[in-house]
Amino acid sequence: MRLFKVLMLFVIASVVFGISVAGAASEQVILKVEHFLPPGSNFQQFILLPWCEKIGKESGGNLKCQIYPSMQLGGTPSQLFDQVRDGIADIGWSLPTFQAGRFTKTEVFELPFLIRSSRGGSPALWDYIQKNSLDEFKGTKLLFVHLNDGNQLHLGSKQIKKLEDLKGMKIRGASRLSTQALAALGAIPVQMPVPAVPEAISKAVVDGALTTWEVSTALKLQEICKTHTETPPNKPKQSYAFFVFAMNAAKYNSLPPALKKVIDQNSGLEASKWAGKEYDTFTAPARKIAVDRRNPINILSDAEYKRWVKATESVDQAWIKEVTAKGGNGKALLDDAKALLKKYND
Repeated sequence: MRLFKVLMLFVIASVVFGISVAGAASEQVILKVEHFLPPGSNFQQFILLPWCEKIGKESGGNLKCQIYPSMQLGGTPSQLFDQVRDGIADIGWSLPTFQAGRFTKTEVFELPFLIRSSRGGSPALWDYIQKNSLDEFKGTKLLFVHLNDGNQLHLGSKQIKKLEDLKGMKIRGASRLSTQALAALGAIPVQMPVPAVPEAISKAVVDGALTTWEVSTALKLQEICKTHTETPPNKPKQSYAFFVFAMNAAKYNSLPPALKKVIDQNSGLEASKWAGKEYDTFTAPARKIAVDRRNPINILSDAEYKRWVKATESVDQAWIKEVTAKGGNGKALLDDAKALLKKYND
C-alpha cells in the first residue's frame, strides 16, 4: 500500500510537471518593438512587419511583436537606443547618431561621398561593427543594421549645378558629419527636426535640405521643392545615415534556446543585406514623383563631382583626428570601412 501511494504520487507529479513544461514551452513571448516613424512608413510596412511575421511563423506563434510606432512608449528619437538598452522597449529601430559624438567609430559610415548604395553599404556596416565598434552598442544585441537610401539636395527654388551655387545657401543638414560637409562646400548648415523642414523651405527660412528621396515623399518635398541636385549615377552619394535594429540583451538572454534560435536565424549579415536592399527600392518611386511634376533634377558632372569630393576631404581628416584623440586609430578604421565597402561591391 505504501509503495502504491509513492508510485501514484510519482505519476501525478510527472503529469503535473509534464503539463507545466509543455505550458512553458508553448508560452507566447510578446516583444515590445518601438520606432520613431508613423505606422504607414516604409520601414514598418516593408521591413518591420515582414520581419515580425517571419519570426512569428518560425516560432510557431510563440514570438509576437507588439509594435509601438511614433515613440509611443515615450521619449524622443534620440533616446530610443537607450530605451532598448534599459529595457523600456524589448526591440527598437533607431538612428544612433541622433546622439552626436557618441557612436564615433561607427559614424565613419556617415562621412561624405563614401557609399554608393544601401545594398552594398549595409552588409559592410554589419561586418565593420562586429570587428571594430561593438563596444558602442553595449547592453543590446544587434539584430541587423542598414543604411538609408542616401541623401541628396532638395531645394525650394534655387538651382545648384556647381560648387559656387552653394555658397551662402542655408541648407538643413542630415547629421553631424553631413552638416560639416555642407559647411566645407560653402553652405550655411542649419539644424532642425525633420518635421519642421517643409514649412522652413516653403517660408524660405532655409533654401533647402539634405535628405533622402524616401523621406522627401513623407514630407511632400517633391511638391514644396522646385529643384533637386544629385550626385552622378553609380558614384558615392553626398552622405548616408546608419540605423540599428537592436534587442535588449537581458530580454534576449531570457528566451528559451528554441526562441533564441529563431531570433538568430533572422539576424546578422543576411538580415542586414536584406534591409539594405529594401531601402534602395524606396528611391525610384519617390524620385518619380519629382520627375512627373517636371521638377528640374540637376546631376553633377563627373568633373564637378570631383570638386565636391575634394572640398569635403577636411571632414574625413577631422573625423580621423577625433577618433584618434579618443584612443582609436581613425585612419585604420576608415581604411577598413573602405575595404569592406569594396568587398560588397559598393
